[in-house]
Amino acid sequence: MRVLVLNTGSSSVKYQLIETSTEHRLVGGVVEEITDHTDALAAIGEELSDATIDAVGHRVVHGGERFSEPTLIDDAVVTAVRDLVPLAPLHNPANLLGIEQARRRWPDVPHVAVFDTAFHRSLPPAAFRYAVPESWYADLGVRRYGFHGTSHQYVTRRAAELLGRPLDEVDLITAHLGNGASMAAVARGRCVETSMGLTPLEGLVMGTRSGDIDPAVVAHVSRATGRDPLDVIGELNHASGLRGLSGSSDMREILVRCDRGDERARLAFDVFCHRVRKYVGAYLAVLGRCDAIVFTGGIGERSARVRASALSDLAGLGIELDPDRNDTDAQVISTDRASVTVLVVPTDEEREIARQTAEVAQAGGVPANAGSALPK
Repeated sequence: MRVLVLNTGSSSVKYQLIETSTEHRLVGGVVEEITDHTDALAAIGEELSDATIDAVGHRVVHGGERFSEPTLIDDAVVTAVRDLVPLAPLHNPANLLGIEQARRRWPDVPHVAVFDTAFHRSLPPAAFRYAVPESWYADLGVRRYGFHGTSHQYVTRRAAELLGRPLDEVDLITAHLGNGASMAAVARGRCVETSMGLTPLEGLVMGTRSGDIDPAVVAHVSRATGRDPLDVIGELNHASGLRGLSGSSDMREILVRCDRGDERARLAFDVFCHRVRKYVGAYLAVLGRCDAIVFTGGIGERSARVRASALSDLAGLGIELDPDRNDTDAQVISTDRASVTVLVVPTDEEREIARQTAEVAQAGGVPANAGSALPK
């Protein structure tokens, strides 16, 4: 099938037309600084006017507890995604605009929603529940959802292929490290723990997000400065993480400054790697055994120094990097004697969305095996 993948943001629309049988990209691009999604989709439609489009796959950030697999879009699904806007107020509204305009532009082909949260819907209650009043969960949906799901799912499949193992036989720790960063523990091909929570703020240190922090910090800073708590949370999202520690959210710049002896840059690097290392240890405990640790994302794929620091001195746990392999473009970067393989797998969320979209469209709805073992 030829699947048009749309990633609609508030001010841009990214698109790719992918032939799913070969995973070949036929055309792609981005329309930026948009104020009208109708005009943006019209421009994309004009570029693709001579192309055959068999289905359209839409990235949707938040599926809540309702959506545990890619879903054929109808009016009821649109309504349900709109009902989830309070959980993703910055993302789901833009995703909805893209869906609505694309359904008008291409009304005769199936449209499929692929949710960032869906891969994490296999988390057991012990992992997704917070220790908060029951009414917070029952009435407000306060729980761990996790994000970057399409990336974690894609590299999980690729890692199984590289290991030469069936997907349902591999135990992995996947690390999507970029400006946004998250990790997942994958048991027999299914996610059982992940670092992001109700929102993408929880977990690892990121470009501008703090990651894990004592929630009382918000009240403390608010009282001490007289600022609104929402303003404080805004700083945790947009002025913290690597930027808060060093003044820059770009790991490449931080590494250059580290080489010049910049102490703030060194601290940012150390805190970032320490947090990844801590989650590796935690997820080893969750899994009990591990076939491979998988690095992906801009930092995970390109920074040998981050990988080396995050996994240093873990030979006692069966984790040992080969320095020469780590400094090249090799996909297997662990030593031959390590019991845990370490992989570098470039992510490709668009290909994963195209694959899932084709599967749903060809089945005329939901894939036959989707969600068959999800917790009730």
